Formats: sequence, structure tokens, C-alpha cells
Amino acid sequence: MENINKNSFLFSDISAIKGVGTKLKKYLKNKKIEKVKDLLWDLPYDITDRSEIVSLERLEIGKISTIKVRVLKYNFPRFRNLPNKVICGDGVNKIEIIFFNSYEGYIKKILPLKKKVVISGKIGFYKKNYQITNPTYVKDIADESEITKIFPKYSLTDGLIEKVYRKLINQVLTKIDIKLDWHTEVFLKKNNFLGFKKTLQNLHNPKSKTDFFSNTYRRLAYDEIFSNLLIMKSARKIIKIKKKKKNFNFQLSRKVLKNFNFELTLGQKDVLNDINQDILSNERMFRLLQGDVGSGKTILALISAANVIASKYQVAFMAPTEILATQHYELSKKLFKNTNVKIALLTSKIENIKKNYLYKKLQSGQIDLLFGTHALFQSKIKFTKLGLIVIDEQHKFGVKQRMKLAKKGGDNCDVLVMSATPIPRTMMLSFFGDMDISRLKEKPKNRKIITTLVKPENKINEIWPLLKKQISNGKQVFWVCPLIEKSKKLDFSSAVKQYEMINKIFPKNVGLIHGNLKINEKNLVLERFLNKKIKILVSTTVIEVGIDFPNATTMIVENANKFGLSQLHQLRGRVGRGHEDSVCILLYKKNLSENAKKRLKILKSYSDGFLIAEEDLKLRGHGDILGFQQSGIKNFRFSDPIHHKDLFLLAEENVKKINLNNISKFQSLLKLHDRAEIIVDFSS
Repeated sequence: MENINKNSFLFSDISAIKGVGTKLKKYLKNKKIEKVKDLLWDLPYDITDRSEIVSLERLEIGKISTIKVRVLKYNFPRFRNLPNKVICGDGVNKIEIIFFNSYEGYIKKILPLKKKVVISGKIGFYKKNYQITNPTYVKDIADESEITKIFPKYSLTDGLIEKVYRKLINQVLTKIDIKLDWHTEVFLKKNNFLGFKKTLQNLHNPKSKTDFFSNTYRRLAYDEIFSNLLIMKSARKIIKIKKKKKNFNFQLSRKVLKNFNFELTLGQKDVLNDINQDILSNERMFRLLQGDVGSGKTILALISAANVIASKYQVAFMAPTEILATQHYELSKKLFKNTNVKIALLTSKIENIKKNYLYKKLQSGQIDLLFGTHALFQSKIKFTKLGLIVIDEQHKFGVKQRMKLAKKGGDNCDVLVMSATPIPRTMMLSFFGDMDISRLKEKPKNRKIITTLVKPENKINEIWPLLKKQISNGKQVFWVCPLIEKSKKLDFSSAVKQYEMINKIFPKNVGLIHGNLKINEKNLVLERFLNKKIKILVSTTVIEVGIDFPNATTMIVENANKFGLSQLHQLRGRVGRGHEDSVCILLYKKNLSENAKKRLKILKSYSDGFLIAEEDLKLRGHGDILGFQQSGIKNFRFSDPIHHKDLFLLAEENVKKINLNNISKFQSLLKLHDRAEIIVDFSS
């Protein structure tokens, strides 16, 4: 059905649209509209109903109204700064049409004396007279139908005018080939979907407000989900290539477990078996290990690394921050003691001479296990025989980045990605459909209880005795400030204010992290906290997921209702990692909404991150699902995991039936959703 050549206009630069010059192009770019297709995706956020003609006696101040009147009199003042006024009437009542910065000739042209016209604009009232100032539309009575309809409302930036913007969109709509589609007529009819062009025409020229359940909108949502799952299937085919089987006995991994004096749970044993089967197979492993906070993901990754090393391969372990990489390195030294495994750490603090020496050892095969950040994959770092890449807490990686990483590791290199972010199944399909997935739900027996308390902020004074007791017992405290706005200045001032206040109560015992700190400054504060040189850490950012502060037993979150449940659960997981029971105190401002009360109640009642994620999804619905905007996972443009769950399942079912050799028939769809370049990049 599709004809991409006729519709290549959609993928052109925005300047291909008639009327878009340098100035307008700049304004559109501010709205992130750079290609023609971007205009189509900018759906109206509301409608303006100008369809009803209102008599002058029924006018409502402040309301947008459409009137039918006769032009009675001009009032053009001598002084330039004063507005021009045109008196109009309907035979009974009168109204003033006010123009600022308009020439007499223009006004006389659009409002000829004695002529009947249709005018639409916002109703005002001044000196006992109804007015419309700078009306949006003025038309001759013969062109009434051009005004008396429902108009879409768009979110516009400075320099963009709604009338001009709508003209641009309608120009694009007229140029779409009616035959452009990637679904069969049978499929469209069965699911009550319209054709692609008709769908966009309806959404940009709505007859009423659309919602998530309208089939017009659902058509776009389905296409977005379908394209995403299709690209995941394609990526999986590219990534899951044949490799040489790795061979190992379990002697080294048993020794690692013995050194740790740790008994695996049944869930951990099942996941480890999944990973081992992948490593021993002749198909490259590309697996996501998803586990709740404190479920033991790192231990399983290091046991897996031991098996790969026993197969005479090297392992690269990548962490999101240097402090977490260092922590993993220190743990591995304990686990691999009394073995011949050679371990190294690569950070920015290492001198260049030592770095060059490390590079040589790595290339000659004298290093078995290397820890570091994403810098591990710089071109100058070369492995002799890389057999496994472990990526910790890199849920921010999209499919394109994961594919690049897999390609860099080589054909015989397995990839294990770990994430503590609990994600509902519908979202898993779309974000990690290119990977096999293992879930760790069961927590180790040695994990301590975390008591969750919910308190209003006006009772903050009740917290100080608890903190004094914790600190006197040698324990440490996290204090997280809210991300009320996206502005760093607001967060910064909030954190500094709290830091100063807490520092007066606990002088020289408080550290501060905020968005204006450089990475090395931030790491320095975290290291001081880790080494117990400061007792309370105040932060505006979510504390790094995965970093282990076993001495921290108290987590305080201000304005907790401003965070997603998943974020709060992650924060809570930063305590309770040592030998002591811990507490998480959620402070909230008064006058909580019912929804906010439900969310805090869920967190207080449950400790299962996956269950919390599902409940959070139900409560939040469309928008910032689970706070993923802050954790790096992008939301979809049209689809929503709770409203469109059935569409996710429908797309999953249909993608399974597709032969990837015929993927070219979906080229326009993939290009429209910015997916096509992924296949182009990695099919070569």
C-alpha cells in the first residue's frame, strides 16, 4: 500500500514547505520542528469552538465567540498611539471592534462600511461596551463557513502565530498521498482504524476533543508501538549472532561464592542458570538482568564473570560512575582472593603513565577483569579476547547504544545489562524487546528491614532526636531535597538552604551535592560520606543507584509526593544495606491530593519494587510514567502503557508474524518514527 517516493516530502527539511523562510524556520526549530514530518506529530492540545454564531445579547466576557454583525461606523483617532475603533451591530445591540497597530486602509478593506461580516475573537468589556480587540478572524458573510468551525489549539513558542502554524500543517496534510499506509485494508477495518492520511486530517482538524480511547488517536499510538517493537525484533536478529561456545567448569565460580560466604536464593540460582546457558551456547548472549534494589545482581554478574574468565576470556565491567566502579572493584578483590584472576580498575584519577601500562597489560592478556565507566570502550583501549561486557545501571542506554556496544565487543562477546529500575511488562516490550530478560524478585535473607514513615513537613522537629541518636551511634543519614522544578537554580537554593539549616544543628557533619557541582567534586563528597568523614549527606539529585553505603541507616525525603513511586523506592533502597535495621522518612506538605495520599500509602505498605511499579503506573497513567523522565527512559509520543495496553499486546502479536526480509514495506513508518536509521547503521 505504501509509496515512499511520493511522500519523500515528509522527510524533507522544514524549509521545503511554502512560506517557511529563515526567520520562521528559526522559530520552528525552537519548537524542535526541523523536518516536515515533525509538524504532523505536533498534535493540538485543545480546541477552540467557533462554530456557533452568538447574538450580541448573549455575549460572555472572556469567552471566545463568533458573531454576525453589520459594519456601522469607523472611529480613526488623530493620534497614532490610540487604537482604531469600528462600531458594529446586529440590529439590536452594538459592539466595538478594536485594532492596535493596524492601518485605516487595511481595516476598511476587511470591514467595509454597511457590509455584513462574521467576526471571531475574545469578548472584552470597557466603559459599558462589549469589545473584541484584534479579532482572530474577520470574514465576509459569504465565507462564513471558514470561521464557523472547531479550530485546533497548538502549544506555540515566541514568533509563531496560530493561523500561520495551522496553514503550514494543512499544507503538509494536502501533500500526503492517500495511498500511503503500511497496514492492509483488512487490518484497518478489523481494528476500526482509519487510513494514515485520514487519521492525521481528523486529529489536526478535530470535530471534538480527542482522548486516548478515540480510534483516531489509537491508530497513531498503535503505529508508534508497532514501529518500536519491529525495530526491537530487527535489532535482536542483528545482535543475536553465532559465536564460539565458551567452555568452563564451575571450580572458579564455586571458589568465589565460598570467599563471599554467601548462599544463593532459588531465584538467583535460576537467573544464574539462564546466564550460564547463554554463555555456553553458540548464540551471543544479550540479556537484561532486572532486579529490585538489593536483590544481589552484582554478585550474579561477578559469578558469571568468573565462568567467562575460566573459559580463557576477558571481562569488562562498566558502571555509570567512577565511585560505583571503584566499589565493584573493591568487592571483586574480596571475591577473587586466593585465585589467579588479575583484576584492574580504570578511572580518570590514574596517571597517564600508569594508564598506558594498564593498556599494554590489557592488550597482552595480563588483565582478566577490568572495571571502569563508559571510558572502557574508547578506541585506544583494546582487549586481547573480550568475552563478556557487564553494564551496570545503564537503563539510560537506548537500543542504538546497546547495538553499538555489542558490535564493539566483537562476535564472541556476550553482553549482560543490569537494571534496578522496575518496569511493567508493556514498557519492557518496548524498551528491552531486543534482549532476553531475567527478573530477580526475591531478596537475600541478610537484607535488613526498612521501616517507612510518612510525616507532614511541619513535624520536622520530631526528626532531630532520631538523627542525633543515629549519629551518636556512628550511623549515617541521607537527606534528599525535592526536584520541585526543572530549574537547577530553584533546586540549588533549596538544597543550600537545607544544608545550612542542618549544618547549624550538626556542625561539620554535613555534606552537600547539587546539580552545579562538577563530577569530581560530587565524587569527592560521596567518598567522604563513604569513608564516614561526614554523617549527613544533603542532595538535590537522586542518590546514585547501586552505590553501597552500608553504614547509612536513615533516608529522609522532603516533599516526597513530588517524586515518582519508583524513585522513592530506589531512594529507600539506599539504606538497609548493612547489619542494622533502617528507616525511610517521607516528608510531605499539607493539603495532599487524594492521588498523592494513595501513592505514599502504597510505598509505606509494599517493599516489592515490581508491584510498586505496576501500582504507580495505574495511578499516574499518561505522562511521566514512574518518574522515568528523571531516570532517563523516554516516554512515547502517543502511546501510553496503561491506556493502550491492548495495543501493546496487539503489536507484539503482529510483529511476531513479520518476516524481517520484507521489512522494507515498513520503511516510511520507521522513518516517520525515527527508527529507520538504527537498521541502516547496523545492517551494514
